[in-house]
Amino acid sequence: MFSKLRVWDTTHNNGVLIYLLLAERSIELVADRGLSQVVEPQVWHSLVSRLRAAFQQGQFEAGLTQALAEVSALLVERFPRGVGEETNPNELPDAPVLI
Repeated sequence: MFSKLRVWDTTHNNGVLIYLLLAERSIELVADRGLSQVVEPQVWHSLVSRLRAAFQQGQFEAGLTQALAEVSALLVERFPRGVGEETNPNELPDAPVLI
């Protein structure tokens, strides 16, 4: 899915895929190589653990909202705006993809 959705095509190789395998009740988070180099694996494991706990409590929207906010915060922190840029470009669509 990472390849199919072209998550790896961002300028700084900092795309993130949160993959929910509903039938298997599994969560996978895949960060591209640029982001993986600057975020420790434990940060990702903790994020997925919090998301899993929220799902187990039936808090699907709140869990996903929190996970997306955490990923966004990491991107803002580790890939700040360039000089003269008012915003960071959003290179990938935000809409969920259902397959």
